[in-house]
Order: sequence, then C-alpha cells, then structure tokens
Amino acid sequence: MFNLTEMFSIAFSLFIVIDAIGNVPFYISFLKEIPPRRQTEIILREMLIALGVIIFFNFVGEALLSFLNIQKFTVEVAGGIVLFLLSLKMLFPSDVDTDKEMKKIKEPFIVPLAIPLIAGPAVLAMVMLYSHHGAWTMIGAITLSWLASLGILLMAPMFVKFLGEKGLIACERLMGFIMVLIAVQLFLTGVSHYIK
Repeated sequence: MFNLTEMFSIAFSLFIVIDAIGNVPFYISFLKEIPPRRQTEIILREMLIALGVIIFFNFVGEALLSFLNIQKFTVEVAGGIVLFLLSLKMLFPSDVDTDKEMKKIKEPFIVPLAIPLIAGPAVLAMVMLYSHHGAWTMIGAITLSWLASLGILLMAPMFVKFLGEKGLIACERLMGFIMVLIAVQLFLTGVSHYIK
C-alpha cells in the first residue's frame, strides 16, 4: 500500500545516509582529470548502477535474510552499528589521504563511485529493513533520494564554489550528526525487538 508520508520520511533518511554532499569532494577528486561533459556521463552512469543495486536489494532483501536465517532485529542492530561508524567518520574525518590509489585510475567504473560511495552497506541495510513498507512506497522513496543525490553530484563544482571548503565541511558535519541519530534509533529499535 502506498503511503506518501512514509515515502518522504524514508526518502529523507536514505538521502542522509547516501550523503551526496559529503561525497562531492570524492567525486571531484576522482573526475578532475576528465572533461566536464564526460564527467556528467560518468556521474549518470554510476548513479544508475547504484540505483539498480539499491532497488535490487529492496526486492530481494527479505528473501535473502530468510534464506540466511537472519532475524530482522539482527540487521537493525548491525545496520545501526555500521551507520554509527560511518557517521563518526563524517563527524571526525581522518587526515590520511585515502584516495591515492584511486587517483591512478583514469576513469572509475562501479567502484568506488557507485559502490560503496552511493550504494554502500548502510544504504543497503536500510533499504532491506524498510522494504516491508510496500513496493511503491519504497520505489518512490528510493527514487526521490536518488534524484536529490544526483542533482547535488551533477552540481558538485557549483557547490564547491558556492559553499567553499569550510561550507562543505559544515554540511557534512550536520549530515553526520543526523546520521548518528538515525543510527542510534536503528540500533535501539533492533535491541527492543530482540528483547520482545
């Protein structure tokens, strides 16, 4: 059954976890040696791949959990922990240059732009958990969060010029804080389901 309120709520949560604003510096770094027109094509391609992976997990998630005999509360607790660790990296990023190896790649394909930067473990875990809300609600939520993320990444150079480095850092910290709240809520929900 389609639920508009749930759709927007889930879409916002997914958008926060995808963290398109936080991924802007990575996309710019990986694509800076590529002509602007080709950059747009690559972003569209990688985002479409990520969308396909997310939708795939939305439909096979519950069946996969059932096949592996994994309870829902286990995924909630695990998803909360993974999300919490990722949010800590957003709040307290390392000064170590983690993309030295990626700079050697002329044109990234699937890894790391589609997976794991967009369709990462936290996003896939959340989609699997929310999949019971109904196919149309989830497809709508996934599409909305994907479109918002795509728009931000396509306008990445504009965001950098407008917000500047400090502005991007501030936005990423805010997203990280919201992500911490989502992670803790997810973890507590899993624990309460386990206790019951």
